Amino acid sequence: MGSGSRFTVLAVLALLAVPATAAGGADRHAVERGRYLFDAAGCKGCHTDKKNKGAPLAGGRQIKTPFGSFFSPNITPHPEFGIGRWSGDDFRRALRWGIAPDGSHYFPVFPYTSFTWMTDGDIADLKAYLFSLPPVARPNRPHSVPPPFAWRFTVRWWKWLYFTPGPMRPEPGRDGQWNRGAYLVKALGHCAECHTPRDILGGHKEGMFLAGSDEGPEGGAIPNITPDGETGIGRWSKADLKALFTMGMLPDGDFAGAGMAEVVENTTGRLADGDLEAIIVYLKTVPAVRHRINSGQNKEGKDDGADW
Repeated sequence: MGSGSRFTVLAVLALLAVPATAAGGADRHAVERGRYLFDAAGCKGCHTDKKNKGAPLAGGRQIKTPFGSFFSPNITPHPEFGIGRWSGDDFRRALRWGIAPDGSHYFPVFPYTSFTWMTDGDIADLKAYLFSLPPVARPNRPHSVPPPFAWRFTVRWWKWLYFTPGPMRPEPGRDGQWNRGAYLVKALGHCAECHTPRDILGGHKEGMFLAGSDEGPEGGAIPNITPDGETGIGRWSKADLKALFTMGMLPDGDFAGAGMAEVVENTTGRLADGDLEAIIVYLKTVPAVRHRINSGQNKEGKDDGADW
C-alpha cells in the first residue's frame, strides 16, 4: 500500500472516531435521546401557548392555580429571552434544585419537584435537544400572583417542608421494568404534579400519591389513578390502560378530553411500547387509595366523577 493510500485510510478512521454532532456541536445521539425525553416529560404542552398560536416552547401559556396565574417561560435557546446562555450546570441546577441561574428559587408550578429525580445523563441529553431547536425572540410574561405567594424568597421555606432532591435510585427487590415505570411516572412524566392532591400550602398530601384531586391545574378535577377498585383504575385491564395512553380511549368507549387528551398527544402517545408496559406495570403496584373525585353532575343528575 502506498503512502497516499495509507494516509487516506488513516483519515477515514480518524473521522469515524469523532462523535457525530448536531447543530451547535452537540452529540447527535444525545440530541436524539433528548428528543425522546422531551416527549416523555411533556415539555411542549406547558411551554407552548397553543391557545394563542404561540411559537413552540416560546412560553406564555397561562397556568391557573389556587395561588394565582403563572405563565410558562420561553425555553428556546434564545440568548436574551430564552435559555440560550445557560450552561450545563445552570440547566441541571434548575431541574435538580429548582434554582435559576441568578440564584433565585423557581415556583413549584415548574415541576422540578419531579424532575429532580432525573439522572444527570437524561438532564444533559434533554438540554442537548432543547439547544438544537430554533431560538424564538419572545419575552417572558410576568406571573399574576398576589402576595405572599408572589414572594420568591418564601419558596426556600416551602422547599424545606416539601422538597426532597434527587436523583432517583432503583428500588432494591424490584426488576428493571418496574423501576423504569417508576422513573417514567415519578420523574419524567411527573404524574403526581396533577394526580396527587395538595394541602393548603400547595404541598402533596401524605398517603395520597396519585389519588386524584378535586382542584387540579386550571381548576379541573383530576382522576384517581391508584388501583382502587371503586374510585381508581383497579378494574382497568392492562389493555384498557394501553388504549388510554396510545389513543386516549376509555374503557367505556369514550375518549379523554381536556388535559389528558393533551398528555396523550404530546407524551404517552409518543412513548415506546416497552416504556408504556413499564408504566402500566408500575401503576398496578401503587398503593390503592379510596378517594372519590367529584367534578359536578352528568345529564342524569348523578355524580360524574373526574373528567378524563
